[in-house]
Amino acid sequence: MKIFETERLTLRLQTTDDADFILELVNDPSWLQFIGDRGVRTVEEACEYIENGPNRMYEQFGFCLYLVERKEDQTPLGICGLVKRESLEDVDIGFAFLPKYWGKGYAYEAASATMAYGIDILGLNRIVAITSQDNEASAKLLEKVGLKFERLIQFSDDAEELRLFSYNSF
Repeated sequence: MKIFETERLTLRLQTTDDADFILELVNDPSWLQFIGDRGVRTVEEACEYIENGPNRMYEQFGFCLYLVERKEDQTPLGICGLVKRESLEDVDIGFAFLPKYWGKGYAYEAASATMAYGIDILGLNRIVAITSQDNEASAKLLEKVGLKFERLIQFSDDAEELRLFSYNSF
């Protein structure tokens, strides 16, 4: 189901038909470095990940991480969307793209549209994002779409400190 589109991209709900792509994405070295190992090693586990993650979140909150695909040929490029984590008070924006699609403006296009969707359609007054301290590319993109560094946060005593970025409409 298509949620919204941009000039070059369609953002839609993930389905189990996307399992091969999701398996590749969550095992990409950049995902493992900056987001973390989700333990998804098979197509079956990728199907479960889609059903229990984005699809369940969409049912519960009306938003999730959407599959981002190129309009012209429906090639999946990455994911981008909004997430409600138990560990954060606010809704946060997240994104990840396969490295072969970096540097083409896709992440900016998807993240900008996601911010507009969250503010204009969902009526969110505050959107946050978290990144590891060494993820400069994501930090730059977050600032480009209107978020500002707010502070360092830590989810548990043994977890690394993460950078919290925020957008406030008030």
